[in-house]
Amino acid sequence: MKFSEYIQYDGLGLAKLVKDKEVHPSELLQVALEHTHKANPKLNAIIIPMYERAKQRAQQPLTGTFAGVPFLVKDLFQEYQGVPTSYGSNALKRINYTPDFNAEIINRWEKAGIVTFGRTNTPEFGIKGITEPDAWGACHNPWNLKHNSGGSSGGSASAVAGGLVPVAGAGDGGGSIRIPASYCGLFGLKPSRGRTPWGPQFSEAMHGAAMQHVLCKTVRDSAAMLDAVQGPEQASLFIIQSPTQKYLDVIQQMPKKLTIAFNTQSPIGTKVSKDAIQAVQQTAKLLESLGHIVVEDRPQINGLELAKDFITTWFSQFSYMQAQIKHMSGATDEDFELDSNALAAFGAKTTATDYIHTLENWGMYSTQMNIFFEQYDLYLTPTTASVAPQNGEVAMPSWQKPILKGFLKVGKAHYLAQGKLVEKMVQENLSWVPFTQLANVTGLPAMSVPLYWNKNGLPLGSQFIAPFGREDRLLQLAAQLEQAQPWMPQYKNIQL
Repeated sequence: MKFSEYIQYDGLGLAKLVKDKEVHPSELLQVALEHTHKANPKLNAIIIPMYERAKQRAQQPLTGTFAGVPFLVKDLFQEYQGVPTSYGSNALKRINYTPDFNAEIINRWEKAGIVTFGRTNTPEFGIKGITEPDAWGACHNPWNLKHNSGGSSGGSASAVAGGLVPVAGAGDGGGSIRIPASYCGLFGLKPSRGRTPWGPQFSEAMHGAAMQHVLCKTVRDSAAMLDAVQGPEQASLFIIQSPTQKYLDVIQQMPKKLTIAFNTQSPIGTKVSKDAIQAVQQTAKLLESLGHIVVEDRPQINGLELAKDFITTWFSQFSYMQAQIKHMSGATDEDFELDSNALAAFGAKTTATDYIHTLENWGMYSTQMNIFFEQYDLYLTPTTASVAPQNGEVAMPSWQKPILKGFLKVGKAHYLAQGKLVEKMVQENLSWVPFTQLANVTGLPAMSVPLYWNKNGLPLGSQFIAPFGREDRLLQLAAQLEQAQPWMPQYKNIQL
């Protein structure tokens, strides 16, 4: 098989070729590796190769929905036994941390037949919406190499859009599937709280706000992967009822006439680009042409307060994680990025009372969304506030670094996160990506659909949020949109 053929198929398409004995898994892997050797130096998507391991697996009898399909996993919470894992951090990279277990989602992907040949780039511990870790360097966007691929699943997004694989592992705790999907022109679904597994080392992540799934080119690959991995495990804290019908079957059916609310204003009062507004407006017109009702409206939720409650939990959880990593690895503050140390310092000063109050607010936001969905079937927004930023564009200003280092040195960094500075920090951290956290906080399923490219050839996704447990509704609509306005042909415009 030539790369020009390989790039035309999604994961299920390649799996069918294997099943029909038109191609062998080792041939698919060879094509993927040849293109990787050419393209990855430009993209910096794969940071930890698993090439020899993959070659051995490709020679084994493989079964499952994606039998023989080349695959990549994110270098964060998707551990392979015996494979070095860094979480995007020098703290783990320097000690060559190598887990002695498989993450449960890896076991389920393997059961589906995938052939994993590498781990993908991610920001340190996944705490940013861009992928520029000190440990591995920036991950480049295949649509324009000067731009970033987004985060935290940036390496996976870059690899899929760049043609290395048709589908790759990803995770989403604040938008980390949907943000890179938006920036790289991919389909990205964040499942409902509890839908996919977190074991064996965790029962959940960030109170169910963070979920694992994939980034891919087609809706049907996402549906089939969700069929393959969804459902509880021994470690599950949240148990969600399994669907009565396979998602892959659901998307064969046309959705009912939907009433969809849309909004293009930033929930935290920050700027939204013309591209983002046009993306949603064009999506709304497409929806109306398909017979759906589209109404401009938004939930009765204070977006800035929700963002502050998200940030409080996020920083606190990261502070705990950093402490655990230090204990396990012997790392010091010097092994972490300045931004990470600052977030950990802020989080460490959150009191138990404040933390519980924040979680109470999370429940209130969920209630408001339930009320909102009594009137509407779905909620549409831009996925991101703009197209992908250029590499280095969202970095901490150089003048801020010595100030922050000084405060950290004397243990006073948390003073920077008090009063009005909290709002400023929220707006600075989330101004590029203000729309995605709502679904994480409330545990609702959400997706980014690639329906818009600007005049410079950069994509920007449309985000849909659905009621709890209604991934079927999202996938069904996405399949209809994909059929009405196919985006697969766009990938032929990428030159690497």
